[in-house]
Order: sequence, then C-alpha cells, then structure tokens
Amino acid sequence: MEFNALLNDYAMPWAIKVALAIAIFVIGKWVVKVIVKLVKKLLGRSQAVDDMLVNFIGSIVNAVLMLFVIIASLDQLGVDTSSLVALIAAAGLAIGLALQGSMQNFAAGVMILVFKPFKSGDFVEAGGVTGVVENVQIFSTTMRTGDNKEVIVPNGGIYSGAITNFSARDTRRVDMVFGIGYDDDIRKAKEILTGLVEADDRILKDPAPVIALSELGDSSVNFIVRPWVNSGDYWKVYWDMNEKVKLAFDEAGISIPYPQMDVHLHKTED
Repeated sequence: MEFNALLNDYAMPWAIKVALAIAIFVIGKWVVKVIVKLVKKLLGRSQAVDDMLVNFIGSIVNAVLMLFVIIASLDQLGVDTSSLVALIAAAGLAIGLALQGSMQNFAAGVMILVFKPFKSGDFVEAGGVTGVVENVQIFSTTMRTGDNKEVIVPNGGIYSGAITNFSARDTRRVDMVFGIGYDDDIRKAKEILTGLVEADDRILKDPAPVIALSELGDSSVNFIVRPWVNSGDYWKVYWDMNEKVKLAFDEAGISIPYPQMDVHLHKTED
C-alpha cells in the first residue's frame, strides 16, 4: 500500500511533470529552429540586409526564444520562474550598464550594416581614419591605410561623426591652386594651364574643367584648376598635374613665388 501510495502520489505526478517539461523543451526547441529559419529567410530576401546582419539577428532571436522555452520547461517542473525572470532582468541591466560602450558600438554596427554608408573596398574617411574598408563587423570596422597599416575602428566612433566616402561616386573633382608672381603674364599662365588640362586624356570633358584667376594674394596671383576625373584617376592626375605645371612654368619663365613680406624702413631725424 505504501509503495502504491508513493507511486501514485509522488512518482507518477513527477514523472508526468518531467515528461511534459522535456516535451515542452524538445517541441519548443524545434519551433524556435523553424522560426529562426523563417526569420533568416525573410531577411535574406532583402538585398539591403547584409548576410552578417542576417546571421546575427538569427542568433539573437534564437537566444531570446530559447530563454522563453527554458523558463516554460522549468515552470512545468514547479520551479518558481518569477524570481528567475527577475534575476535575468537584473543581470541584463547590470551587463548593459557595464557594456555601454560595447552596446553603442553594436547599435552603430547594426546601423552601418542596414543603411550601408560604405561597403568593403570603399576608400573612406571615418572615425578619424582614412583608408580602404576591408571588413565591417558588428562592433568594429577594419580599415587599411595608404601605407598598408590595419586599423580597427569602433563602430560607435564611425557612426557618431561625419563619414566621407570617396568611392561612392564614379567621378571626382580635382581641386588645385597654382600661384604666380605679380610681375608674370597672367594670360600666358592661364594659357599654359589650359593646355596642360586639355592634353590629359584622363580629364573628362563633361563636366568641363574650371580654370580661373581666383585670388590676388599677399605674395602671389592664384589660379584655381578644377578638372573632373574618374575616381580611380584622382591621385595620379593630381600628382602629375603638379609636376607638369612646375616644369611648364619654369620653361616659360613664370615664377611660383615664396610667401614674402616687404619691410619699409623710414629714417627719422632727431
């Protein structure tokens, strides 16, 4: 009788609870897997969402849903889950306060992956670093500088400031300033600048380049030269044009003056 009572009053109810808890966990895990797969599939259809972001969101959804499944399983076993939920909430708050900077970087990483102000391979200036973007991750972005240094920049620092993407457009304008002396022939200088620009096949005809006298400076007459080029030709045209202008001005006897100051002395008689 005692054995039957123990079996009916304790063993069977506990066995049923354990079986139900296991069933809730197994079925819940399967449902979570289906939901996560569906979420990834829906996000993957959008070309605006990066694959890395899809996988990350899938991991977050999986962790949150599995937490609910575990709580439901423990509740079926008779465990007081209210205290567990409160403990998890308190732990989450403490972790959030301790990782404020990381959470900022995470939020910025999500924004970068969603809105895509740049992509891998773009030449950008962001977060105080100028270089080629190699990899965009959730918390940081890896960039390669012109001298082949690898710089890891926190995403929070990137998204909180201005982002200049030099690769976003197919063409760029090269802005240059060339100064000549006040005694030099400005018509001849402008003719030389125009000829050098027209002779360079890398310079686009449309939009038309601008060559104009922009300023009568303290020690020089300054011309602006603003041709348009394909983005990939920007630095080559910039460097070549500086060299060609210097050689052409030297050959034509046009000076490129140094900054100077005229000092006039007045002698006074006592």
